[in-house]
This record gives sequence, C-alpha cells and structure tokens, in this order.
Amino acid sequence: MNEKKLILFLDSGDTIIDESTEIRDEEGIVISASVIPGADVMVKTLFERGYTLVLVADGDAQSFKNVFKQNNLYDYFTAMIYSENIKASKPSPRMFKAAAGAIELTEADYAKVVMIGNNLSRDIKGANALGITSVFLSWTSRYPHTPADENEHPDYTVSEPLEFLELVEQLNDKLTVGQI
Repeated sequence: MNEKKLILFLDSGDTIIDESTEIRDEEGIVISASVIPGADVMVKTLFERGYTLVLVADGDAQSFKNVFKQNNLYDYFTAMIYSENIKASKPSPRMFKAAAGAIELTEADYAKVVMIGNNLSRDIKGANALGITSVFLSWTSRYPHTPADENEHPDYTVSEPLEFLELVEQLNDKLTVGQI
C-alpha cells in the first residue's frame, strides 16, 4: 500500500450528509439525517486506506455529533472543526487554519491538504485562498455550480462521493513522487 501523505478536509452538508433529510429540534439542532449515496463508503474507505480525515463544517457542534454518530461515521475523523466553536464560517481562513492546527499542520503542509465540499463560495473559495487543493462535489443542485469569480474555481470536480476515492489516490500518488 502506498504511503498516504495527503490530509483530507471534508465538508458535511451535501458532501457527506444529505441536507434534505435533516430533522431539526425546536432549537434548530439537527437530530437526525441520512448520508448521501456512497458518502459513508467514501469516508470508511478513505479511513481504511490510511488517510487522515478532518471535518470542516459550518453549523452547530451538537448537530454534527448527532448525525455522524447516528450514521456510524464519527470515529473516522481525527478532528472535527465546527463554525460554532471557531466563531467563524467558511470561507474564513480561521476554519481551515483551525483544522490544520487541530492535527498540528503548518502553512507549509497546506500543499498536502485536499478539501472536498459542495459549496463553491464557502468550501472551494476558502481552500483556494490558502493554497489547499479544492474539490467540488457537484452532487446537489441546492447550491450554484458556476463559480461567481476566479476564487471559486475548484481544482477538481466530482459528481458523487465514490468518484473522490480514485481522485484522492491519484493526488496522493502525485504527492508521493513530488509532482504536487
């Protein structure tokens, strides 16, 4: 098995969890939701292949704990960064820097990080601003698929979670031989 040098930052809503299935309590906390097709397999497979997974998501910590535990995905993440705790939302660099700091990465390590998300103006723009490789998951029509400006252009686009598995392996191989 090839050494896994890439670090993977993953968004939650419509990247792993299907936002259309969210059930919220009276305080707005998500108490249950389903994964999008293939997302659970993606997370488990990436973990089993030796990748470090970090959740970088906007929302309330309890919502993420509820749905990730419900879907048996919580323990696959080395760290979970939530906008509620950081007091900022993507594309703020604070979110990405907090994720990097949680696993003791420096700015020099950003070239080893890949961020996958469904939102061009948050996930992609935020990753691009820090030199993090950006992958747009175009699974949902809930958010725009056309970049509003050059800062929202993803490095790569996949249409469903399982496509991300092959892309990650290709990017890891390039990093391992020093092509990234």
